[in-house]
Amino acid sequence: MTKANFLPFNFLGLDAADTDLNRAKVVILPVPFERTVSFGRGTSKGPHSIIYASRSLELYDDELNYEPCGVGIHTLSELESNVDPAQMVGNLSDVCTELLDKGKFIITLGGEHSITYGTVKGHKNKFGEFSVLNIDAHCDLRDTYEGTKFNHACVMRRILEEGIPVTEVGIRSYSAEEAEFIKDRKDIKIIHGREIAESKKVKWVEDALSTLLPKVYISVDIDAFDPSIVPGTGTPEPGGLDWYQVIGLIREVFRSRQVIGVDIVELAPIAGIMGPDVLAAKLAYKAIGYKFKKNL
Repeated sequence: MTKANFLPFNFLGLDAADTDLNRAKVVILPVPFERTVSFGRGTSKGPHSIIYASRSLELYDDELNYEPCGVGIHTLSELESNVDPAQMVGNLSDVCTELLDKGKFIITLGGEHSITYGTVKGHKNKFGEFSVLNIDAHCDLRDTYEGTKFNHACVMRRILEEGIPVTEVGIRSYSAEEAEFIKDRKDIKIIHGREIAESKKVKWVEDALSTLLPKVYISVDIDAFDPSIVPGTGTPEPGGLDWYQVIGLIREVFRSRQVIGVDIVELAPIAGIMGPDVLAAKLAYKAIGYKFKKNL
């Protein structure tokens, strides 16, 4: 039995003094919603597994030379997820709006990718104009899928309809319908996985940054990572990103833009394989570190 087993069950296993909602600058919002997945299942277990794995992390960030948890991190109870997709969007929007009005920086843990529509709507209520950076293997630009407009395969289409431009990085799979939709649109930028693999140094990072507005919401679908690194996801695609590519991009976005919120979605934990859970947890902690580090 490890030390983590004795820690409080919250993100990082923090003591009460570091998790008080009134003091905390960060709120972890677990959303175990899984109603529209189309291949592998298990994303409803993602938030719990990420929080569990986070309790094994060191609080000190050796890259940033400080303990980001010092800003205070409050972990909410899991959001009720036994609702239809449209209701989930509305519920999430309301919760995010309330937290943002209290000045909190929200990291949402999914759950399937459809939840991002709700979190983005909530952030739009507070921040108005911003870009969405979607780090993902798939475009998620279908109009409808399997009988609903709220499917995880439609989430970026719904966000575009809100008048929010989208930049998608790591894309390796999409439909003919989506390819046709993308043509001649100026509110969406696609950076394919193959472009990243073939790019010299970090030109692809510069290309992504050049499309972003001053304020940015970051959504990370865990299938953006190569399945050799993260096998635990419902729709894996070969040729994915690695750890340093993803955090390198995210760091540059935090350094050059005002990041207003983050979600990490589509982790489908595999019993006995902790690596993907730890990766997702550390990614969330990195985002907190980048957000609050002075002179990043």
